[in-house]
Amino acid sequence: MEKVPCTKRERNLPVVLDREEVEAVFSVTHNVKHRAILMLIYSSGLRVSEAARLKISDIDSKRMVLRIRQSKGKKDRYTILSTVALEALRKYWLQYRPKEWLLPSRFPGKPLTERSIQRVFKKANALAGITKPASINTLRHTFATHLLEAGTDLHHIQLLLGHKSPKTTTIYLHVSRKELRRIVSPLDFLSKNNS
Repeated sequence: MEKVPCTKRERNLPVVLDREEVEAVFSVTHNVKHRAILMLIYSSGLRVSEAARLKISDIDSKRMVLRIRQSKGKKDRYTILSTVALEALRKYWLQYRPKEWLLPSRFPGKPLTERSIQRVFKKANALAGITKPASINTLRHTFATHLLEAGTDLHHIQLLLGHKSPKTTTIYLHVSRKELRRIVSPLDFLSKNNS
């Protein structure tokens, strides 16, 4: 058995939405609770499990951060809180008045399920007419990619996402257009000379 080579695990690049597609998802989401959920996941780079388990006490609007408790790897971390997402959360809070869980389910004392959040995104994605094979995790990948394209360094993105290894975060270098836009195809050089 020792001589049998291990097969390499397939590593697919994440699907990423452009800014117009993200705006389209928000524009078709009219329910204030659903809109707040999707904005929070995108603006803070949350995993769906993290969004589902957020408590009201995890929002620090003075410092503009979210505390993520016992996430993957049983670690706590902080991530950024957007002013736009905070405004959406305030509108949601005024209408729903959640007590303990930020996103309570219909069942008393229980948070909203991950599956429910996934359904919210799937519906919004369809209404927005997005044809990419996007899932709720696409919002997290899009958060990281958009930060990278805006000039945020990989180390800070790693901390915000809660990645244990910087190697995990480097996948966003493959999907970011920031560096690719600076590269000119050799065909374009030929075309200029042959024009």
